[in-house]
Amino acid sequence: NDRERNRMHHLNAALDELRSVLPTFPDDTKLTKIETLRFAYNYIWALSETLRLA
Repeated sequence: NDRERNRMHHLNAALDELRSVLPTFPDDTKLTKIETLRFAYNYIWALSETLRLA
């Protein structure tokens, strides 16, 4: 189905963009989709806590 293929293409592109702004260790590690979302959530939480406590 072309619609589903297009949807997945956009989703994967968005996840790739998100991965590009997340710090990963080591740098060549490619996170899975769920790892990317969980890491982004935790990273955003950590940044907001840093700001809250500053």
